[in-house]
Amino acid sequence: MTTGDLTREDIAPARGNVRKFLSLVMIEHSVFALPFAYIAALTAMWRDTRTVHWVELLLITVAMVSARTVAMSANRILDRSFDALNPRTARRELVTGEVSLTTAWAGTGVALAVFLGACAALSWLCLALAPVAVGLLVLYSYGKRFTDFPQVLLALAQFVAPVGAWIAVTGHPSWPATALGLAVGTWIGGFDLIYACQDYEVDRAIGVRSVPARFGIPAALRASAIVHVVTVAAFAWFGAAAGLGRLWWTGLALTALVLIYEHTIVRAADLSRVNRAFFTANGVIGIGLFGFALADLLVHGLGS
Repeated sequence: MTTGDLTREDIAPARGNVRKFLSLVMIEHSVFALPFAYIAALTAMWRDTRTVHWVELLLITVAMVSARTVAMSANRILDRSFDALNPRTARRELVTGEVSLTTAWAGTGVALAVFLGACAALSWLCLALAPVAVGLLVLYSYGKRFTDFPQVLLALAQFVAPVGAWIAVTGHPSWPATALGLAVGTWIGGFDLIYACQDYEVDRAIGVRSVPARFGIPAALRASAIVHVVTVAAFAWFGAAAGLGRLWWTGLALTALVLIYEHTIVRAADLSRVNRAFFTANGVIGIGLFGFALADLLVHGLGS
């Protein structure tokens, strides 16, 4: 059969599988980490040439979204047996059969190929480091099987994004990139501690390891608050090391307030507002801080 022989009936199932796969990996949640790759890349460009390298920025976008897709798909594949035992996750597409395991593996393979292709287009160093990034992303999925601290693995995986974006632009790591990676890693690891609290009882029952399952919900919430203090300090380190101005610091102050709000609305005795803290508050942080960073860079000379 040639391409011209394909009918709407032939194409529709394929499109449906793509939509279901994108739903499986929650593609819209790229908003959490992607803004910080942009902050790293644009800051590096500002320090280097004062101009936006649009092709590099596009390739960084493709690399970020495809890498996250690999991570989420691998997580869903590896955790499907756990998900089936958890009422909160029992409706996920791989558990219900809405997405087949074959489709999930195929989507993972395509995303991996796109990621490696984007890294190769950026530089040989990015391609050489790509397996490290993928390894850390996938390792998090196994973490809950052998450690009570899988959020540490998640933080390490997220640390890679801004550092990788910086390397893509400059060809080498830097202290500002390290600071931003630490900030992003602790931010996402910290709010994953909150998110994991809602599975406390189920995780204990089925043998999933996590900080809440091992130490209890109050301890996990306290740990999250401490980790987010480190987040704010690391964002401050990045701003100072990169030489950013007043708008960045204004955005950071507002970010600190949002984090405080996030921790005030979630209590050990009342986890009903976890989703508001996880999705709404953190979406505001990602987009908002990027907006302030971009405005600061533009005011200080970043041009097209």
